[in-house]
Amino acid sequence: MPPQAEAPSPWMSLMPFLLIIVVFYFFMIRPQMKRQKELRKYREALKKGDKVISTGGIYGRVAEVKDDHIIMEIADEIKIKIDKSAIIMDMTDAVRK
Repeated sequence: MPPQAEAPSPWMSLMPFLLIIVVFYFFMIRPQMKRQKELRKYREALKKGDKVISTGGIYGRVAEVKDDHIIMEIADEIKIKIDKSAIIMDMTDAVRK
């Protein structure tokens, strides 16, 4: 009677999928969560006089900070109201430091 081949264990067949999930987490999900946390801290720390950029590409200076929005001065005596979630970090300032 010839020797019978053993069936591969279920763990060995799932190993490639588990490896893909782990790699995906460490290279995609975790860094994105870190960036979101930094952006949230940045938005919470906004204060009068800070230079900011909106997601629409409008550059300005914070004139007033409220709970969920800011008043942004985009030119002399021209102010607009912007939601805090529409403010992005200016990475050029971060690189200069």
